[in-house]
Formats: sequence, C-alpha cells, structure tokens
Amino acid sequence: MQATETIRNGVSVTQLEDTIAAIKADPAKGQTRFAVTTTWKGGAASETRVEGWELAGEWKPKDFTIRIDEPQELLGTNTAANPQEYLMAAINACIMATYVANSAARGIEIGSLEIETEGNIDLRGFLAIDSRVPAGYDEIRYTVRFKAKSGDEKDIRKVHEAVIATSPNFYNLAQAIRLKPTLEIE
Repeated sequence: MQATETIRNGVSVTQLEDTIAAIKADPAKGQTRFAVTTTWKGGAASETRVEGWELAGEWKPKDFTIRIDEPQELLGTNTAANPQEYLMAAINACIMATYVANSAARGIEIGSLEIETEGNIDLRGFLAIDSRVPAGYDEIRYTVRFKAKSGDEKDIRKVHEAVIATSPNFYNLAQAIRLKPTLEIE
C-alpha cells in the first residue's frame, strides 16, 4: 500500500523524502551536471541555449533559450535583461527554491515569499580605467520577506539557516569557485 502524497508549498514532500532516501542509499544518484551554450547575436546581445542536464549519469532533455542584452547606456539595445540581472535572478531563484523545499520538509506552509537583491559595480573596473577597481561586485545584498501560514519565528529562522547552509547558488557566490577557461581559436 502506497502512502498518500503530501504536497506543501507546491512541492511533493513525499517525492522530496523519497529523493533524499535514494541519495542517502546511493550517493551516485545525487550527481548532477548542468551546462549551457551562449552564442553572440551582435552588439551586446547573446542567446543561451539550455538543451538538458544530467542526473546520476542520465541525460534529461530541456529546450530553453535565454536572451541577454545590455541597456543602451552600456552599448546594448535593451531588448532583454542584462547578465547582472540574470545573475541576481539565478541567485534569488535558487535561494527561493531552497526556502520552499526546506519549509515544505519542516511542515511550514508559506503565505508569501519575496527576495530582493542588489549590488553595485564600478564601471572603472570593467572598462579597465583603474586597475585598483574590481571588475565586479564587492558584495551582493539581499532581503528575504517571508510570511508563513504555519510555523513560528523560531521555525522560520531554522529554515533561513538551512537555506544559507544548503542553497547551491548561495554557496557558489559565497565561496571562491575555480573558473577553468579554455580558448579555442578557429
């Protein structure tokens, strides 16, 4: 007899628990690989293709195109969000998914959840005007606005701590990641 599926915050808690149990039993089932290909489309515009990903060595097809551009003031045509906005969107989406999963697993029903993120870049670094100025962010700041339908402040703080400890994109940006560039000249 199969247990009744529990859905909380739009997430199958049953599937989440089954996935955790399967990966605990066989860590190879938790190995993933993500990849994208970005092509220049003229000016500051590009398109990134997402064709799939791997889970436990099995290819999972997808079909998405992400268009990226810059504002006119940064030599773009302002037809899409820029790379910094996508970076922040990726941080927010990953952190949010981690809040949702952790809340669902802990029996907390979310009433509303919003993450606002910002950062400052001094263009003197990007434009190589001043070598002492970093080309990117010194820090990225974000605010989480969490309203629960169930659970108290202590429960929500435990979820927050778990998110900081387990969100892949929080980890990716909070830690130094080795970037291994390869140049192929055709």
